[in-house]
Amino acid sequence: MSDQTPKPDAPVVQIDIVSDVMCPWCIVGFKQLEQALGMTGVGAYIRWHPFELNPAMPPEGQNLTEHIAEKYGASAEQSAQNRKHLADLGQSLGFAFNFGPDSRIVNTFAAHQLLDWAQEHGLQHPLKMALFAAHFQDGKDVSTQEVLLDTAQSVGLDRDAAAEVLESGSHAEETRARQQFWTSRGISGVPSMVFAGKYLLTGAQGAENYAQMLIKVVQEADEAA
Repeated sequence: MSDQTPKPDAPVVQIDIVSDVMCPWCIVGFKQLEQALGMTGVGAYIRWHPFELNPAMPPEGQNLTEHIAEKYGASAEQSAQNRKHLADLGQSLGFAFNFGPDSRIVNTFAAHQLLDWAQEHGLQHPLKMALFAAHFQDGKDVSTQEVLLDTAQSVGLDRDAAAEVLESGSHAEETRARQQFWTSRGISGVPSMVFAGKYLLTGAQGAENYAQMLIKVVQEADEAA
């Protein structure tokens, strides 16, 4: 569930969000969605789904500025401007992006496996929020087992059980299958949000657009009832 607390009789919309912990626009989009939920008074059942922006990223990761230059051809100046824009946008949404010269992109497959497992315990959403914070705010390496276990424990998950998930790879196959499910349906960028199982919005669309979609879905449900 989202952090917004709707009224007890408020309508609840299922929202599936395909995203990666490395994607700053994913947390921006969610914070905008959170605003929309507050604006409309609608409740949401949120399920996060895995997407790897950089599935071939090696264990040591890569410097963020170098990565952006290689992947998108952005200059150091352009990269700095983009970070400044994100930091300003994040501040307006109550989320701090603490970018620095040593900020890195890392592999997120292990994080996605933990998120899949956390869903079974009703703590997927808190874990996703904590991973965003660990990466973007605290500059932690969320590809390492220690950081992942610390983060899982911080939201109430059992540390030993989380370690077993990572060490055994018990959720690796299911996580790959979930990734393939969404990519096979044309998802190639994130965030991608599916409202009520039928309406797709890609990218961070802004609170107003999300609010319009929430109202549309609720009205259709009322008309069908």
